[in-house]
Amino acid sequence: MAVPREPLDPDLFDPMCPSGALPFQIGDKWTGMVLLCLSGGPRRFTELRVPLRAVTPKVLAATLRAMGRDGLVTRTAHDENPPRVEYALTPLGASLLPVIAAFRAWSDAHLPELLAVRATASHP
Repeated sequence: MAVPREPLDPDLFDPMCPSGALPFQIGDKWTGMVLLCLSGGPRRFTELRVPLRAVTPKVLAATLRAMGRDGLVTRTAHDENPPRVEYALTPLGASLLPVIAAFRAWSDAHLPELLAVRATASHP
């Protein structure tokens, strides 16, 4: 039986956060966000969709498959009716959480500066 957890906050990620503008990413655009969503324990696909509402189901599924292939998450199908599938961080995936925290701290401190420089830079 599933262990009850607090629901994910629909506003976990600021919709105005220009994460694509950062000079570094873990995996693809969504991997870091999925890692943060799973940091509190296993989640179902529909739970992940709440704070990740900007990602299409197809892209989220592809991201989770890639993360599984890379050993960052596990996918567990429970033999229940209706079927239930949960995704959870592996130790390897959890080891990225401090890195993500450092990226977020750097972004909080430097993103306005980075965006201002990009806005004034000439483009070839």
